[in-house]
Amino acid sequence: MTATLPNPTPVSAPSPGVQRHVRRRRTLNGLRIGGIALVSAVFAAPLIWMVLAAFKTNVQIGNPANAVVFTPTTQNFRNVFSEGVFLPAMLNSAIVGIVSTALSAIIAVPAAWAIGRFAMQRAGNWVLIARIIPAVSLLVPWYYLFARLELVGGYTVLVLSHMFVSVPLITWIMIGFFSSMPPELEEAGRVDGLSAFGAFRRISLPLAAPGTATACVLALVFSWNNFMFALILSDESTKTLPVALFNFMSYASVDWGGLMAASTLMSVPVILAAVFGQRYLVAGLTAGATKG
Repeated sequence: MTATLPNPTPVSAPSPGVQRHVRRRRTLNGLRIGGIALVSAVFAAPLIWMVLAAFKTNVQIGNPANAVVFTPTTQNFRNVFSEGVFLPAMLNSAIVGIVSTALSAIIAVPAAWAIGRFAMQRAGNWVLIARIIPAVSLLVPWYYLFARLELVGGYTVLVLSHMFVSVPLITWIMIGFFSSMPPELEEAGRVDGLSAFGAFRRISLPLAAPGTATACVLALVFSWNNFMFALILSDESTKTLPVALFNFMSYASVDWGGLMAASTLMSVPVILAAVFGQRYLVAGLTAGATKG
């Protein structure tokens, strides 16, 4: 007895509309990937050039033939540390950045909670105005005021000047974060006997830890990279890293190798913070984007 197999069902070809949709999606994906690669290359090229130049001599840096193929040297890094300026300047940057960020967070986080929780729109507008005022425009009155108070050249004036930018920055980020929190959480704490500030300290503040960390990291990066404030308000004992880079520049010449080596070392903490804290930074920045 011969068994008969059922005829296979013919597979119909995708309709022209489906094929056009697939081709359009592939084209858009290709354009998206190409755009991302182009933007990444534009932003990464200066960083790559800086790192490569840190391992070149000044002659190699000025020679286009040695743009990629060259004999690396570590003399630039040895020169950076042998001058005895880089490490004290790094310590000054760390002190000013950490202290100004910590004090700014102590002031800004409760202020942001009050503005966001009690809908103090007028106060929020003043924070925005303080955020967009160019800090450079205040350097002359700052210098006059702090010079009269005999504070120019110390850590105090650098911390205060950095806080002028850090406090509005942290406040503005945290307002959206606290506004997005359900008020029922604090109301439940109030029912259990907590005061308004107690509910903030025990309930809202722990929940706002990712946003607080994000705002503090951004404020610390600003302080670490700030040049103008330290140039005007510091002296030889308190100058920070951006000002210390001036040691590699003179009226007649520029030590490009030493400058690139110092810039590479200065960028390492910021790059490490961005790489290892990327997930938390993105979570903190987007946590207050929507309510509910």
